[in-house]
Amino acid sequence: MKTLIGSALALALWAGVAPAATLTDDLGQKIELPHPAHRIADAWYAHHSLLMTLGAGDLIVATVNHPADRPWMFKVQPSLGQALQAHGKTFSSEALVARHVDAIFVPAQDPDAIGYRQAAIPTFSMQFDDVDSMKRSLLTTAQVVGTPEAQRRAQRYNRYLDAQIANVSAKTASLTEAQRPRVLHIQSLHPLKIDGSQTLIDTWIRLAGGRNAAAQVKGNMKEVSPEQIIAWDPDVIIIGAGAGRLEDSQYAALFRGVKAVQQHRVLQNPSGVFPWDRYGTEVALQILWAAKQLHPQLFSQLDIVAATRAFYQRFYNYPLRADEAERILAALPPVSG
Repeated sequence: MKTLIGSALALALWAGVAPAATLTDDLGQKIELPHPAHRIADAWYAHHSLLMTLGAGDLIVATVNHPADRPWMFKVQPSLGQALQAHGKTFSSEALVARHVDAIFVPAQDPDAIGYRQAAIPTFSMQFDDVDSMKRSLLTTAQVVGTPEAQRRAQRYNRYLDAQIANVSAKTASLTEAQRPRVLHIQSLHPLKIDGSQTLIDTWIRLAGGRNAAAQVKGNMKEVSPEQIIAWDPDVIIIGAGAGRLEDSQYAALFRGVKAVQQHRVLQNPSGVFPWDRYGTEVALQILWAAKQLHPQLFSQLDIVAATRAFYQRFYNYPLRADEAERILAALPPVSG
C-alpha cells in the first residue's frame, strides 16, 4: 500500500500537479487547498501585485481592481481585462463558483470571507504591515499558486528586497537624528488623512533615512485636522498617488507656512502597477525613490528610471520604456492609444 501511495505521489509530482495541501494564511488560519490554484479571485487591491510578481497575474479570473483606477496594472497585465470585475469590494459567491475559482485572497477582517467559505471556496486572509510580513505573504501566495516557478520568484523577490534595503541602509545608517528629515505622508486631501506608525509607510520612511512626522498616530489612513499638520511642521510632505495636488486643495493657503511648503519639498508619490507608497511589491522601488528624494547627495548615483525599468522587466516580465518609467515616477497614467 505504501508503495502504491508513494508511486501515486511521485506520478503527481512528475506530472507537475502538487497533492492537496493544508496551508496557513496571514491570520494563522488553516485552509485546505485540494490542488494548486489555477483560477484565482483577488479581493485585495494591493495583493494583485504579489501575484504578478510571481508570474501568476494571468491566473486572476476575478478582480476588485478596474482599469480606470489602476491603468498601469491593466497595461502590464492585460489578461485582467477578461477577469470578472467586482462592483466595490464584494464578489458574488455564485459568480465565483460559476467561474470555477480555486482560491480567493481577501484582506484581513473582510466580512465577505464568511460567504466565500460557505461556498466552499478556499479563502486566504492576507495582511502585512512591514517588510518581513510582506515577504511572508509573498511566500504564502506562492504556496497557493503551487508551482516551483512561483516559489523561485518569491524567493528571488525577497532577496532583491533585502539587497535594496541593505544598500540603502549602508548609506543612511550613520545619519544622526537631526539629519533625518521629518516626513509626513498624506494619503488623502479630501478628507485629510495621513499614515502613522506601525505601517509599511512608516517602514519605508525610516528605511529611506527619514522620520515619520506622524509617528504618534498609529495605523493607516487616519483622519487628522489641518491644525495638527501645522503643529507637526514636517520638513517633507509626500502626497499619495491619487490624492490630488496640495496647491490645488483647500489647504493651499493654510499650509503656506509649513516648512515643507516653504522649502518646496512637497512631493507627489509615484504610482505604477499599484501606488508605490502603499502595500505592494513596488515598495522596493519606493524605498529607493524616497531615499533619493530625502538624501540626494547620498544617492546621486542612483538612476531611478533605470531601476524602475529593470524591476518591471525582472518581476513583471514587462519591457518598460524610459518614457513610461518617467510617467510612473510622475504618477501619470499610460499614454492612451
